[in-house]
Amino acid sequence: MKFFYVYIVKCCDSSYYVGITNDIERRIREHNEGINPGTYTFKRRPVELVFCESYNDFQIAEQWEKRLKGWSRRKKEALIEKYWEKLKEYSSCMNDTHFSNFREKME
Repeated sequence: MKFFYVYIVKCCDSSYYVGITNDIERRIREHNEGINPGTYTFKRRPVELVFCESYNDFQIAEQWEKRLKGWSRRKKEALIEKYWEKLKEYSSCMNDTHFSNFREKME
């Protein structure tokens, strides 16, 4: 069975990079060897693997990767540290225009 890995690496500048691969060891090695100067991690080496999940369906893995790429730094850190309550809190919309906030103002 083939697996696909969605991962987060922490770069030497403390930024995070989210990616997907079918060989996590090879991919981390490639990040650290700096094969392509045009990539995000090239100037931010070395990188450290801080999160990884495997999937046997590429489409699910790809959707998860795209979702993680859109997350805020603090939300990624809550996931990495397995702070589930914080992750839930950071997932809530706090905009004044959000329906839950609007409802509270009406009461």
